[in-house]
Amino acid sequence: MKIADKFIAKFKNKLIFYKKLISDPNTPKLSKILLGLAIAYALSPVDLIPDFIPVIGHLDDIIIVPALITAAIWLIPKSQIERIKKEMNA
Repeated sequence: MKIADKFIAKFKNKLIFYKKLISDPNTPKLSKILLGLAIAYALSPVDLIPDFIPVIGHLDDIIIVPALITAAIWLIPKSQIERIKKEMNA
């Protein structure tokens, strides 16, 4: 399997994981909002700093999206995260 294929498979798996977290009724509302913002910001053509500005334009995408996801995951109980991971591997 090529490196790109592995990356794409891992990316799809993460998207499914985040979708399950958002749809889970036990996920805190703030986590759902943060995950939704992360996905919307990643897919949105509108950026805080335009991409045509060298280095800084792409740097905001690299910092903001992972920060929102990290904050959302941090607020979710570990037992819930483990349960969803087990469901995905089953």
